[in-house]
Amino acid sequence: MPFELPALPYAQDALEPYITANTLSFHHGKHHNAYVTNLNNLVKDTDLASKSLEEIIKATAGDASKAGIFNNAAQVWNHSFYWQCMKPGGGGTPTGDLAAKINADFGSFDDFIAALKTAAGTQFGSGWAWLVKDGGTLKVVKTLNAENPMTNGQTPLLTIDVWEHAYYLDYQNRRPDYVQTFLNSLVNWDFVSQQLAAA
Repeated sequence: MPFELPALPYAQDALEPYITANTLSFHHGKHHNAYVTNLNNLVKDTDLASKSLEEIIKATAGDASKAGIFNNAAQVWNHSFYWQCMKPGGGGTPTGDLAAKINADFGSFDDFIAALKTAAGTQFGSGWAWLVKDGGTLKVVKTLNAENPMTNGQTPLLTIDVWEHAYYLDYQNRRPDYVQTFLNSLVNWDFVSQQLAAA
């Protein structure tokens, strides 16, 4: 079966005023959709066509001859995950096991947020900032372009897309403002908690 563009988990205008319907129409409808289309074209009639996104990402990571496949597969996965990391009325602070684990591994929630904002703000060019589970420990990492922490044996729990197309229509070059708004008003801690429980 060809890969398909997953529907957004909320209405296109549901994240306004923080992320506008205009941004989501381009980011989801054009950018994410293009990765899906490109991936399907690249894997058609190959042994990768029957594999999952995760299997394709792991099978092609670091292989220069399959860079196009990796980049498109990882971007399909990264974006599908990113949409889930946000919700209308999001933000605030996590609770339960996630809150306890963050406090244990980072020292405090504030220290975790500082690390995540630094990763998102210092990723040069395009990429992603992540909260991951690495072995038994939570860590903040950043990746370039389409890279995904799963290729390093880490389990993604949360991501912030810091490609310019994620925020430029709403925030222009003010990436720190977008990241702060994501954390204050959009992040879906319930989803992150579910990822931790499943990791």
